[in-house]
This record gives sequence, structure tokens and C-alpha cells, in this order.
Amino acid sequence: MSKPQPLSHRLSAPAELPVVQHPDLAVVRAATMDDLDALVTLTHAAEAVDHPSWASPREEVEDLLVGPNLDAAVDTLIGFGADGRALAFAGVMPASSAETRVQIYLNGTVRPEVRGRGIGTSMLAWSKARALQRLAARAEALPGWIGMYAQERTVDAIGIGVDAGLTIERYFHTMERDLAAEIPEITIADDVEIVTFTPELREATRLARNDSFRDHWGSQPTSVDRWERFVTGEIFREDLSVVAVERGTSNVVGFTLSSVNEDDTELQGYRAAYIDLIGVTRARRGQKLAPALIAEALRRARADGLAKATLDVDSSSPTGANTLYAGMGFVATDVEVALGMEL
Repeated sequence: MSKPQPLSHRLSAPAELPVVQHPDLAVVRAATMDDLDALVTLTHAAEAVDHPSWASPREEVEDLLVGPNLDAAVDTLIGFGADGRALAFAGVMPASSAETRVQIYLNGTVRPEVRGRGIGTSMLAWSKARALQRLAARAEALPGWIGMYAQERTVDAIGIGVDAGLTIERYFHTMERDLAAEIPEITIADDVEIVTFTPELREATRLARNDSFRDHWGSQPTSVDRWERFVTGEIFREDLSVVAVERGTSNVVGFTLSSVNEDDTELQGYRAAYIDLIGVTRARRGQKLAPALIAEALRRARADGLAKATLDVDSSSPTGANTLYAGMGFVATDVEVALGMEL
């Protein structure tokens, strides 16, 4: 059996990137941190149409410009209209680590009022070509993958992705729960206790996250840098986040980590917690740790005066997470589509 070849030997990529030109775009160039305000405004204008009940926090938009392994000078493109408004953005973001495949995510958006004119198609063509360049420079002897996400209702965006050669691979459901509803009491084994997430447990929780998500679609280990950015973010709530530890140790075997984006309150008409991550290490599955952790997180969110909790889940989760969440009172409200191509 022949030895797998590095991506740099297997893949060819365009030497030159396609030039994005469009009558509506007076200026097209690489984005910089000086464009952050314009990019936030563009992102929120698009999200008001694509998913009007929530908006990306500023720090997540900033990640499009300063993410790990990302060089905005060559990995992003922003287009401005003659009036100076940002009308379109495109960018590529490599995953922070690669264990089973090298993944590059395509990020992009177009202001709603100029959609349907070919801007998105041109920007995605640029992104895909840049992703190919990034993959063709990698030394790993692993599969390469290019992917993007889009709300199911954004049919045009999904169509642009399919036309670019990507295929629909997965559906993710947004689920919501009313915190006024009864929260079950769940008993767990005596050798495990549920405690508040603290800075001292950050690394142990990262390792537990990497173990618990190892068999999940599209998941690669989370790097230290990316993890630190997440757990020290402005909207992350340590007090609403809980972990399961083996009693008498700092060995984390499960977790439910939550954020609260107060900016969403006006959009939703209520305060809500977003459960970013739920997981149980593979050796501890089947011991009711996940529902116990969720129940405790829900109780804390309710005590904080929050009205609802939301989360996202793979509709084909290998652990049956979608069924678990439905049993905990969560109801599906939205669908996101994952598209990709393996190389």
C-alpha cells in the first residue's frame, strides 16, 4: 500500500486568484482591522434578513480578521460601494488544528439589497481559489476539505455553494427551550460531581472537549489559542457554565458551556443563554452526565433571570444528542446547512 502523499504534493492550486470586479463595487481589497466597524455593520445587515432573532457578537466578527492561522492581508476580501458602505465580504479560515483532515472554512456575506447580482458568486469563487492555495501549501498527508455554512432559508447562498462544487453534507438544528418550564432533577454516580467552570479547569475542559467530539462530523481538536479566545470572550459566562469532574480530582469528564449575548435581547424581546458546547468524554457516556449537566446549566440560567436557552445540534449526531435535547424540552426552530468538498 502506497504511503499517503502530503497535500502539497497532491493538490494543484491557481497561481493567481480571480479578480473580483462588479459595477456595484467601487473598491475591492483585503480587509484590515480598521474595517471592523464596517464589517460588523455589514454582518448585522445581512443577519437581520438571514436569521433576524440573533446577531453575531462583535468579537465573533473580529475573528474573521484575526482568527488562528489567518492572515487578513491575503485571506480576506472586502468590497465597498461608491457611498463607502461595505457591501460584501469574503474570507477563508483554516481550522485551528488538523488530526484527521485539513479543513478550510469559507466565510462571506453580501448586503441584502445588492444580492442576486452576481457579487456573492464572484466572492465565493475568490474564496474557494484561496482555500485551494492554502490547502496546496500544507504538508500533512491527510484529506483536505473546503466547507461553508448557510441558513436553510438562504436558498441563493446554498445554490452559489453548490454551483461552486460543494455538496450538502449536514443539517444542524437550532433548538430553543423555555426556562419557565420544569427542569428535571437527574441523579448521577457518586464518583462524579458537577461544579462551576473556573479558569483552573480551562485546560482539562479543553481536553475533555477534544475527546468527546472526536467522533463528531467535521470536528478537529481545538487548539489552546482558540480555546483561550473562546473561554475569555466578552459574552462567555463562567457562572452559567458547569463541568463534571471525577470527585476529588480536576479530571473533567463532561461539560456544558454557555454564553449570553445581551445585544440579542432587543432582537428577541427576551434574554437568553446560548449553550455553546455540551459534551461527555467517551469513557463516561451513558451515565446521565449530559442531561444532568444541561439541567444544572438551565437552572443557573433561569436563576440569572434569563427567559430561554438555545443550542445547535447536528441532526445526525452520532450520540443521539438531538433526541436528548428534545427530551429535555428543547424545540427545533431553525436549520443551518453545511456544505463541503473533500480533496
